[in-house]
Amino acid sequence: MKVHFIGAGPGAADLITVRGQALICAAPVVLYAGSLVPPEIVAQAPAKARVVDTAPLTLDEIIDEIVHAHGAGLDVARVHSGDPALYGAIGEQMRRLDALDIPYDVTPGVPSYAAAAAAIKSELTLPGIAQTVILTRTATRASAMPPGEELATLAQSGATLAIHLSINNLARVIRDLTPHYGAQCPVVIAYRVSWPDERILRGTLADIRDQVKAAKITRTALVLVGPVLDAQTYADSRLYAEDHHHVLRPKKIQLS
Repeated sequence: MKVHFIGAGPGAADLITVRGQALICAAPVVLYAGSLVPPEIVAQAPAKARVVDTAPLTLDEIIDEIVHAHGAGLDVARVHSGDPALYGAIGEQMRRLDALDIPYDVTPGVPSYAAAAAAIKSELTLPGIAQTVILTRTATRASAMPPGEELATLAQSGATLAIHLSINNLARVIRDLTPHYGAQCPVVIAYRVSWPDERILRGTLADIRDQVKAAKITRTALVLVGPVLDAQTYADSRLYAEDHHHVLRPKKIQLS
């Protein structure tokens, strides 16, 4: 028996990995975060599988489901949205399973920031513009930010920011970022990327809040911030430059 933590991807049923899909298709027990994982993902479970939406459950209740499956010798597909390594809340579950000596593994998924970049056809790192992407969030009722990880501190880097779980803190985000990025810095709001009701808003730190209010977006949205989002002038990558040589593309010998 094993528990398989599976990243379901951003939403679209065909953006789950082949491995993740295969594990769900074979699992006699499927536990999934129903608020963020579409039903099409878990619909691939066997007809007689026990499929449980964990959105209304506590951690203890989720672990009870796993313990019951373990006692029966049944594998569990524990399905999370996006990639479980990022805000997946799997750490606390794995800690419990370690204490109970229940084996598990982790299958990664497509993270929301990657899906958002694909949706807007943007590279989040461009030569001379930004070579760093910071994945972060802001403090909420659920969890505070550790010292040194405040948004205003991270903003000093000038990196591309992918700000999760913060659409309701947008006023604070704008206040903290504007001194470092400028009011005209481009912003993208990616709402439910890859879902049928996906919506993309483009603006700047100066006007994006009004757009979000007008669209009535209050949850399930990623905030991308940084000059790369509308950069038109930047150097080509050196990777494919004619005078850039490496072991797979050695320097051509000029014959006289």
